[in-house]
Amino acid sequence: MVVTLGSFGFNWVTAGRAQVPRGLLYVQAGDVRTRYRVWGTQGPQVVLVHGSFESADAWAPMAEVLGRDHRVYALDLTGFGYSEHRKPYDAKHMAEQVLGFVKALGLQRPVLVGHSSGAAVVAEAAIRGAGVGGVVFVDGDALPTGAGAASPVSYLFWDPYRTSLLRLGLKSDRLVRAAYSRVCGPKCARLDAAGVDQWTRPFRVKGAEQAAWAMLRAGVVGIPAGRLELLRGLPMPKGVVFGSEDSVFSKDAPQETARRIGACPPVIVPGARHLPMISDPAVVAGAVSGLRSCA
Repeated sequence: MVVTLGSFGFNWVTAGRAQVPRGLLYVQAGDVRTRYRVWGTQGPQVVLVHGSFESADAWAPMAEVLGRDHRVYALDLTGFGYSEHRKPYDAKHMAEQVLGFVKALGLQRPVLVGHSSGAAVVAEAAIRGAGVGGVVFVDGDALPTGAGAASPVSYLFWDPYRTSLLRLGLKSDRLVRAAYSRVCGPKCARLDAAGVDQWTRPFRVKGAEQAAWAMLRAGVVGIPAGRLELLRGLPMPKGVVFGSEDSVFSKDAPQETARRIGACPPVIVPGARHLPMISDPAVVAGAVSGLRSCA
């Protein structure tokens, strides 16, 4: 009883403690009010789609490089970042958001680039929409079983305890830095205070906690292998990029993914882990810029 009351008290004290940053760009993309970022002023159009528990900001290092000769956009998928939290948090709904984003901004056959679970979103968008100019998977195989199935964590804890645990974790800069370092690797600079805030603030705004638990229960966003293979028959260039030291996927995932979707041989980034767009932005930008058909 004391622990429960303490947990309720902690949750009450820490509720509503983060504000959405000012000056963000928004557009209505389908049924989701969508936050986005832009780099570059001219050139081929590229739309960047982040992975689970990321935001458009994760693309900044690579987008700055690619934006030198491309018009680059990155959006926050529903449930993440600062976009509207609107269920369902699945590949179909997120793909509709991406296609709505392309339509709302009047983009002309942009290349869609998806990181990790974002690969499933761009794949579903390409299968559903006729206005896609190509797809690139970055450390993602687009399958529902690739990076993990439904997490048992959300069932092991219930409110008020799970909320307390989440907020305690987000308040620990040391824990956040350690998790980031493990995923990004030694080539990534240590997160400063602004970096910690960039990664954690989206989870501390209104509605974020409920969305996070809903997505943990559902598991990593993905699409069935049979549907994913429809990409192979689409007349557009496809690419696959993986860090050589990515511990989320098996070593044969890059080659198998490229074969499955009819892409060129994968680009393997030496020494990179699961966030090569941060650790090796020029390499990933070059892979996107050099995208071509190989099917």
